[in-house]
Amino acid sequence: MAKQDYYATLGVAREASAEDLKKAYRKLAMQYHPDRNPNDKQAEAKFKDVNEAYEVLKDDQKRAAYDRFGHAAFEQGGGGGPGGFAGGFEAAGGLGDIFDQMFGEFMGGRRGGGRTRAGADIQQAVEIDLTEAFAGVKTTLRVPTRVACEACNGTGSEDKTASNDTCQTCKGAGKVRAQQGFFLVERTCPTCGGAGRVVRNPCRICHGAGTVQRERTLQVSIPAGVEDGQRIRLAGEGEAGGQGAPAGDLYVHISVRPHGLFQRDGANILVRVPVRMTQAALGGDVEVPVVDGTKAKVKIPPGTQTGDQFRLRGKGFSALRTTARGDMFIQVAVETPQNLTKRQRELLEEFETEGQQHTSGHPDSEGFFAKVKEFFDGGRGV
Repeated sequence: MAKQDYYATLGVAREASAEDLKKAYRKLAMQYHPDRNPNDKQAEAKFKDVNEAYEVLKDDQKRAAYDRFGHAAFEQGGGGGPGGFAGGFEAAGGLGDIFDQMFGEFMGGRRGGGRTRAGADIQQAVEIDLTEAFAGVKTTLRVPTRVACEACNGTGSEDKTASNDTCQTCKGAGKVRAQQGFFLVERTCPTCGGAGRVVRNPCRICHGAGTVQRERTLQVSIPAGVEDGQRIRLAGEGEAGGQGAPAGDLYVHISVRPHGLFQRDGANILVRVPVRMTQAALGGDVEVPVVDGTKAKVKIPPGTQTGDQFRLRGKGFSALRTTARGDMFIQVAVETPQNLTKRQRELLEEFETEGQQHTSGHPDSEGFFAKVKEFFDGGRGV
């Protein structure tokens, strides 16, 4: 099948400028990137076509050859296609490197290798309690990581001048390719470890890496209103980059322990409050705790039932990075007394006898048993 014109692949005119080519490539590469289109073979093929087209057109010499001879300029014997291979090891270029250079940390992760040797990101878990999540808290983390070597100031060189040479194995690409049967396999360069350059006079402490393993102590401020499962990103607090490259980031994953009194639902809080049977029947005031450490008084009306809820506005959880607060919901649970004294039993029996004569005070049971009677009388559709 004939290849599509490279300009048409990128959706640009033949006289498009280098900046127009770059913009078109960025847009299409983002659209068809495999991370955004998992298990989509058509998108994967389109992504490869877009990379191939841009690799040719971004290079003035290759573009001139393509404008004159078309795809024939890169067929076997015509100068070598984009990322052509002649056997053994060759310096990596082409698709992966173009994308690395233009997007860097695309979609949250470094691709590894390459010329920058940026430091790796670090993941750290922190557990706090609900009241700390409400008010915010500062916590100390001990993080095992790689830091810049003090002996060479992070340069990797014994003379601290960052003097290095282009790696002759990968020609500065940081990657090499090798033919294995019908497949072309790309690997990190074994000579430079992906840096693309080799230190001329390696440091005796870090052996040219520019970093050493250490444990760092960090103070992390966890904001008020943080939720269980959220994470905090601390830019540049990850592993140090090799030979002066940028450091990675530290991601702090927050876990909030369950609380014995409060249940959180977003910015709202639910508190289950047990109420004595007599309180529920006669009504009264109940004092309840608030997550900020204060107390609130709730009026329980006469005839309150289990499951009834009362709302206290502005007594809930603090919303993340605002001064607003949610609401607190008081859910009543009417307690049935246990281990009755003789006198209590006599009073309850008297109450039950009185209740049977005046049933209007139990609307739920009246309605329920009326439906039961109707059901057994033949009204099965109740």
